[in-house]
Amino acid sequence: MVRAVVGANWGDEGKGKITDMLASDADIVIRFQGGSNAGHTIINDYGKFALHLLPSGVFNPNTTCIIGNGVALNIPKLFEEINDIVSKGVPNPNILVSDRAQILMPYHVLFDTCEEARLAGKSFGSTKSGIAPFYSDKYAKIGIQVNELFDDEVLKERVEKICVLKNCMLVNLYNQPPLVPEELMDTLHQYRDMVAPYVCDVSLYLHNAIKEGKNILLEGQLGSLKDPDFGIYPMVTSSHTLAAYGALGAGIPPYEITNITTVVKAYSSAVGGGAFVSEIFGEEADELRRRGGDAGEFGATTGRPRRMGWFDCVASRYGCRVQGTTEAVLTVLDVLGYLDEIPVCVGYEIDGEVVRDFPATALLEKAKPVLKVMPGWKCDIRGIKKYEDLPEACRNYVEFIEKELEVPIRMVSNGPRRDEIIYR
Repeated sequence: MVRAVVGANWGDEGKGKITDMLASDADIVIRFQGGSNAGHTIINDYGKFALHLLPSGVFNPNTTCIIGNGVALNIPKLFEEINDIVSKGVPNPNILVSDRAQILMPYHVLFDTCEEARLAGKSFGSTKSGIAPFYSDKYAKIGIQVNELFDDEVLKERVEKICVLKNCMLVNLYNQPPLVPEELMDTLHQYRDMVAPYVCDVSLYLHNAIKEGKNILLEGQLGSLKDPDFGIYPMVTSSHTLAAYGALGAGIPPYEITNITTVVKAYSSAVGGGAFVSEIFGEEADELRRRGGDAGEFGATTGRPRRMGWFDCVASRYGCRVQGTTEAVLTVLDVLGYLDEIPVCVGYEIDGEVVRDFPATALLEKAKPVLKVMPGWKCDIRGIKKYEDLPEACRNYVEFIEKELEVPIRMVSNGPRRDEIIYR
């Protein structure tokens, strides 16, 4: 069976915890898109971790963890993460890297940083991890695939072409020193030696694993609203965040993905710019941010405070729809236990008309939230294991959201730890 675990919103929904939990029964976990620009915070028996490139299955010694061809592969960062978790007592993970994955280079980070500085107040709020320049190069066909590391003749020709193009922009647009081909070759040789033991024809490996009936998880990064086609363009990421891309980014047939588990937060949060209709501000936002998750609502990669908002039925229903959700997971429900009343965004008012369907960006920028206020439950629900033991107001909140999402909520997370989960 192949299951995708993806996000319904802006990211930060708690996918890492859910993947870590489901990985206890998984033979294989695959990262299929994105890079080290976002993180999954995981709390388990080994401690607390912020993973960026590593799949969240690394804590299960029986799971093979794969970096798929759709990932922006920052090789030094990958090995930093491996060394970090092993130093904290996690067994050495079983890692495979697709021979078709492309390599995120130091110059991608440089270009990302220079462009954000050039845009100044109109920047995209990038994490400066090199993601947009990486994917630009991939689709401009000037990226470097892992398999090319092992052929110096091909590699040298690639590097020389890259330097001609990049140096025009570096010198003339950004006033930076030019790239030196010999230095890039040295860097790539170092990367080759680091990654060589892990390189694999991942598509073939997965083909055989599916035939053998292996249990496979596809782990997405960010969420529906950060997808470059279906998200809040242009304030999006540069890789596809939808489960449909899991087939491409891992190298499997699309019909093999039979279960799409979409993670939805019990309130809203976002890092970076872009339309955020249910956003709240001031002390109200600060209080929710402080209480959110295990260590407050701050980006796992950047440490930036997340923008906060109430649950957005319009955005979340849309996010579940474009993911092709078969089941939803509602996370961080426990965080809301301090509130007497809980506002929920049930519609958008745009030019005097109330809509329930998520619009494209030009209209989204005009939207104002239509709020419904629900009673809070005013108690701590951590530690509760059975759904029927939740307070009535809490169950009403879950069931209201389920009705709005139009997909079944099969799991409710009431704490950051792996075992703090309620099955419905």
